[in-house]
Amino acid sequence: MNTTSPSRSRWLALGSLPVAVGVLVAINALYVFLVALGNITDYDTNYAFVQHVLSMDTTNFGGTPGDGLDPDIMWRAITDPVIWNIAYIGVIVWESLAAIVLIAAVVLWVRGFLRGDYRVARALSSIGLLMIVILFFGGFITVGGEWFSMWRSTAWNGLDPAFRNAVLAAITLVLIHVPVAGWGRRRTTGEPGDHDTAL
Repeated sequence: MNTTSPSRSRWLALGSLPVAVGVLVAINALYVFLVALGNITDYDTNYAFVQHVLSMDTTNFGGTPGDGLDPDIMWRAITDPVIWNIAYIGVIVWESLAAIVLIAAVVLWVRGFLRGDYRVARALSSIGLLMIVILFFGGFITVGGEWFSMWRSTAWNGLDPAFRNAVLAAITLVLIHVPVAGWGRRRTTGEPGDHDTAL
Protein backbone atom coordinates (compact mmCIF):
# COMPACT_ATOMS: atom_id res chain seq x y z
CA MET A 1 0.00 0.00 0.00
CA ASN A 2 1.37 3.41 -0.97
CA THR A 3 1.19 5.74 2.02
CA THR A 4 2.95 8.64 0.30
CA SER A 5 0.65 11.64 -0.03
CA PRO A 6 0.25 13.28 -3.47
CA SER A 7 1.83 16.51 -2.19
CA ARG A 8 4.83 14.63 -0.82
CA SER A 9 5.21 12.70 -4.08
CA ARG A 10 5.23 15.96 -6.01
CA TRP A 11 7.85 17.34 -3.64
CA LEU A 12 10.05 14.26 -4.02
CA ALA A 13 9.69 14.51 -7.81
CA LEU A 14 11.61 17.78 -7.66
CA GLY A 15 14.73 15.68 -7.14
CA SER A 16 14.10 13.49 -10.18
CA LEU A 17 16.24 13.36 -13.31
CA PRO A 18 13.60 15.03 -15.53
CA VAL A 19 13.43 18.05 -13.22
CA ALA A 20 17.22 18.24 -12.91
CA VAL A 21 17.57 18.11 -16.69
CA GLY A 22 14.84 20.72 -17.08
CA VAL A 23 16.79 23.07 -14.81
CA LEU A 24 19.98 22.50 -16.80
CA VAL A 25 18.13 23.20 -20.04
CA ALA A 26 16.77 26.42 -18.51
CA ILE A 27 20.28 27.54 -17.53
CA ASN A 28 21.58 26.79 -21.03
CA ALA A 29 18.64 28.75 -22.47
CA LEU A 30 19.33 31.73 -20.22
CA TYR A 31 23.04 31.65 -21.04
CA VAL A 32 22.71 31.56 -24.82
CA PHE A 33 19.96 34.20 -24.64
CA LEU A 34 22.26 36.54 -22.69
CA VAL A 35 25.11 35.88 -25.11
CA ALA A 36 22.90 36.73 -28.10
CA LEU A 37 21.50 39.80 -26.33
CA GLY A 38 25.00 41.01 -25.49
CA ASN A 39 26.17 40.60 -29.06
CA ILE A 40 23.14 42.48 -30.38
CA THR A 41 23.28 45.38 -27.90
CA ASP A 42 27.10 45.59 -27.83
CA TYR A 43 27.86 44.66 -31.43
CA ASP A 44 31.35 46.14 -31.68
CA THR A 45 32.96 44.26 -28.78
CA ASN A 46 32.70 40.75 -30.19
CA TYR A 47 32.83 42.00 -33.76
CA ALA A 48 36.46 42.84 -33.01
CA PHE A 49 36.95 39.23 -31.89
CA VAL A 50 35.52 37.90 -35.17
CA GLN A 51 37.62 40.36 -37.15
CA HIS A 52 40.90 39.33 -35.52
CA VAL A 53 40.17 35.59 -35.64
CA LEU A 54 39.21 35.59 -39.32
CA SER A 55 42.01 37.94 -40.37
CA MET A 56 44.49 35.88 -38.31
CA ASP A 57 46.44 39.05 -37.58
CA THR A 58 47.39 37.93 -34.05
CA THR A 59 48.27 34.30 -34.81
CA ASN A 60 51.87 34.53 -33.63
CA PHE A 61 54.19 32.00 -35.26
CA GLY A 62 55.59 30.66 -32.00
CA GLY A 63 52.56 31.35 -29.86
CA THR A 64 54.11 34.38 -28.14
CA PRO A 65 53.99 38.09 -29.03
CA GLY A 66 56.71 39.27 -31.37
CA ASP A 67 57.19 35.95 -33.12
CA GLY A 68 55.46 37.19 -36.28
CA LEU A 69 52.78 35.56 -38.40
CA ASP A 70 53.18 32.10 -39.92
CA PRO A 71 53.43 32.59 -43.71
CA ASP A 72 52.49 28.96 -44.33
CA ILE A 73 48.92 29.41 -43.10
CA MET A 74 48.15 33.07 -43.76
CA TRP A 75 46.46 32.14 -47.04
CA ARG A 76 43.52 31.05 -44.89
CA ALA A 77 42.98 34.56 -43.54
CA ILE A 78 39.84 36.50 -44.47
CA THR A 79 40.43 40.25 -44.60
CA ASP A 80 37.13 41.41 -46.10
CA PRO A 81 35.02 43.39 -43.57
CA VAL A 82 31.85 42.36 -45.41
CA ILE A 83 32.57 38.70 -44.67
CA TRP A 84 33.45 39.56 -41.06
CA ASN A 85 30.02 41.13 -40.63
CA ILE A 86 28.24 38.27 -42.38
CA ALA A 87 30.01 35.73 -40.16
CA TYR A 88 29.25 37.68 -37.01
CA ILE A 89 25.60 38.24 -37.89
CA GLY A 90 25.37 34.52 -38.69
CA VAL A 91 26.66 33.71 -35.21
CA ILE A 92 24.15 36.09 -33.60
CA VAL A 93 21.25 34.64 -35.59
CA TRP A 94 22.33 31.09 -34.66
CA GLU A 95 22.59 32.02 -30.97
CA SER A 96 19.19 33.72 -31.07
CA LEU A 97 17.53 30.70 -32.69
CA ALA A 98 19.13 28.37 -30.14
CA ALA A 99 17.82 30.60 -27.35
CA ILE A 100 14.29 30.58 -28.80
CA VAL A 101 14.31 26.79 -29.17
CA LEU A 102 15.57 26.25 -25.62
CA ILE A 103 13.16 28.76 -24.09
CA ALA A 104 10.30 26.92 -25.81
CA ALA A 105 11.75 23.67 -24.46
CA VAL A 106 11.76 25.07 -20.91
CA VAL A 107 8.03 25.79 -21.21
CA LEU A 108 7.53 22.18 -22.32
CA TRP A 109 9.58 20.91 -19.35
CA VAL A 110 7.23 22.73 -16.99
CA ARG A 111 4.22 21.25 -18.79
CA GLY A 112 5.90 17.86 -18.70
CA PHE A 113 6.36 18.10 -14.96
CA LEU A 114 2.64 18.71 -14.56
CA ARG A 115 1.60 15.97 -17.01
CA GLY A 116 4.36 13.40 -16.50
CA ASP A 117 5.35 13.35 -20.17
CA TYR A 118 8.66 14.88 -21.24
CA ARG A 119 9.03 13.45 -24.74
CA VAL A 120 8.50 16.67 -26.70
CA ALA A 121 10.57 18.68 -24.21
CA ARG A 122 13.45 16.24 -24.62
CA ALA A 123 13.30 16.39 -28.40
CA LEU A 124 13.22 20.19 -28.55
CA SER A 125 15.94 20.49 -25.90
CA SER A 126 18.15 18.14 -27.90
CA ILE A 127 17.82 20.38 -30.95
CA GLY A 128 18.68 23.54 -29.01
CA LEU A 129 21.61 21.95 -27.18
CA LEU A 130 22.99 20.51 -30.42
CA MET A 131 22.87 24.04 -31.83
CA ILE A 132 25.06 25.21 -28.94
CA VAL A 133 27.49 22.32 -29.44
CA ILE A 134 27.65 22.98 -33.20
CA LEU A 135 28.35 26.67 -32.59
CA PHE A 136 31.03 26.37 -29.91
CA PHE A 137 32.59 23.00 -30.74
CA GLY A 138 32.13 23.10 -34.50
CA GLY A 139 32.41 26.84 -35.10
CA PHE A 140 34.73 28.24 -32.45
CA ILE A 141 36.91 25.26 -31.51
CA THR A 142 37.12 23.47 -34.85
CA VAL A 143 36.91 26.24 -37.44
CA GLY A 144 38.18 29.18 -35.38
CA GLY A 145 40.68 27.22 -33.32
CA GLU A 146 42.20 25.01 -35.99
CA TRP A 147 41.45 26.46 -39.43
CA PHE A 148 42.08 30.06 -38.39
CA SER A 149 44.69 29.03 -35.76
CA MET A 150 43.01 30.92 -32.93
CA TRP A 151 45.00 28.77 -30.48
CA ARG A 152 48.13 30.70 -31.49
CA SER A 153 46.67 34.09 -30.60
CA THR A 154 47.63 35.61 -27.27
CA ALA A 155 45.06 38.41 -27.54
CA TRP A 156 41.97 36.85 -29.23
CA ASN A 157 41.84 33.24 -28.08
CA GLY A 158 38.31 32.11 -27.23
CA LEU A 159 38.98 28.38 -26.99
CA ASP A 160 38.57 28.06 -23.22
CA PRO A 161 35.09 29.63 -22.98
CA ALA A 162 34.02 27.82 -26.16
CA PHE A 163 35.11 24.52 -24.61
CA ARG A 164 33.18 25.23 -21.41
CA ASN A 165 30.04 26.15 -23.31
CA ALA A 166 30.22 23.06 -25.53
CA VAL A 167 30.84 20.71 -22.59
CA LEU A 168 28.03 22.13 -20.43
CA ALA A 169 25.58 21.77 -23.31
CA ALA A 170 26.88 18.28 -24.12
CA ILE A 171 26.54 17.10 -20.50
CA THR A 172 22.91 18.24 -20.47
CA LEU A 173 22.36 16.55 -23.83
CA VAL A 174 23.75 13.25 -22.50
CA LEU A 175 21.52 13.40 -19.40
CA ILE A 176 18.47 13.97 -21.60
CA HIS A 177 19.16 10.67 -23.33
CA VAL A 178 19.79 8.54 -20.25
CA PRO A 179 17.30 5.65 -20.64
CA VAL A 180 15.36 5.75 -17.37
CA ALA A 181 11.73 5.36 -16.42
CA GLY A 182 9.67 8.48 -16.02
CA TRP A 183 10.45 10.30 -19.28
CA GLY A 184 7.00 9.76 -20.78
CA ARG A 185 3.73 7.98 -20.51
CA ARG A 186 3.91 4.21 -20.47
CA ARG A 187 2.77 2.84 -23.80
CA THR A 188 -0.02 0.33 -23.84
CA THR A 189 0.52 -3.20 -25.13
CA GLY A 190 0.94 -3.29 -28.86
CA GLU A 191 2.36 0.22 -29.21
CA PRO A 192 5.86 0.30 -30.68
CA GLY A 193 8.87 1.24 -28.59
CA ASP A 194 9.62 1.43 -24.91
CA HIS A 195 8.90 4.36 -22.63
CA ASP A 196 12.30 3.84 -20.98
CA THR A 197 14.21 4.23 -24.23
CA ALA A 198 15.84 7.58 -24.89
CA LEU A 199 14.65 9.55 -27.89
